[in-house]
Amino acid sequence: MNNYPFGSQAPKSFPAYRKSDFDLESGTAIKRTRKPKNSPFHPFRMIKSFGNRFHHYLKLHPLMGLFLALSLVLTLVVILSLYGTQYGVQSGYAKAGMGFDDYPFSKLQNLVMVAGHSIYTSSSCGKIDKEDSWFLESYQKNPGQAATFVTHIHEGIEVAARDDSALLLFSGGETRRDAGPRSEAQSYWAVADSKGWFGKEESVKWRALTEEHARDSFENLLFSVCRFRELTGTYPQNITVVSYDFKDKRFAHLHRSAIGFPESRFFYAGTPATSNAKAAALKGEELVRTQFQRDPYGCRGSLYHKKLKRDPFHRSIPYPNGCPEIEGLFRYCGPTPYPGALPWVQ
Repeated sequence: MNNYPFGSQAPKSFPAYRKSDFDLESGTAIKRTRKPKNSPFHPFRMIKSFGNRFHHYLKLHPLMGLFLALSLVLTLVVILSLYGTQYGVQSGYAKAGMGFDDYPFSKLQNLVMVAGHSIYTSSSCGKIDKEDSWFLESYQKNPGQAATFVTHIHEGIEVAARDDSALLLFSGGETRRDAGPRSEAQSYWAVADSKGWFGKEESVKWRALTEEHARDSFENLLFSVCRFRELTGTYPQNITVVSYDFKDKRFAHLHRSAIGFPESRFFYAGTPATSNAKAAALKGEELVRTQFQRDPYGCRGSLYHKKLKRDPFHRSIPYPNGCPEIEGLFRYCGPTPYPGALPWVQ
């Protein structure tokens, strides 16, 4: 019988197969590195997990949640207010850093404004004194009416030609839907150009421009003053308005007083209406003057609604971006004169 030792004398066991691969030729084990498992990235799961934890935290600390919400709202308000302020400064005062000589017409000191009354609709400029070449309202359909528009244009050119330091502005917006998106101001400028500026092209054309947003006579004056500031960098020393003679009191007294412009520096060049329409024109003018006496800035009632009707294409008015010094005057609406400071009142 064979005796086998037990206990501490027992032979040690060994594995029959190695856990690693074995090279039979070299007699060495081959070590293989284990490739790490790629864990996929799930951003939505992370966000959801964070949201769940945050929600749980808020349940445990409701006051802290309220504080965080108020902080977030306050931060958003501050950011939006800063953005709005910066945008307003950039849009409203974009040219504030310009030097005086950087403005295209900085050497001009006086304003000559021709108030528009109609829109030229003819495809050619050969019939500028014919009524069918202009878009006329019912009260304007009188023989000789078109010729009065041409007279205004001619008079404005003559006034500007006598003053080498004057800027000539034709004022009037896109006031008639059926006339299309054409402005009164552009119509007058085109007619002047077709007539060779009545012999004053060399001296006047280069300083004749347009103001294309006015919807009534008060805006003709106020918007032209702002347009003058955009082009020259300053405000006019003197103002001359060209329109019908029966509108003298409206412009020279009511509108001039509303913007606080000195009477000694304001001039009016009136031309007559057609003889067969004068009586009706005077009656209508009396009514309009009464309305402006009650509402000097045309910001209420019938005058305001009339302006809305004269903006059929909903044009955005850029003013007072070009004349920031009188922004308060543009915003003012009251029965008494504007109480704020004005740059032309020393």
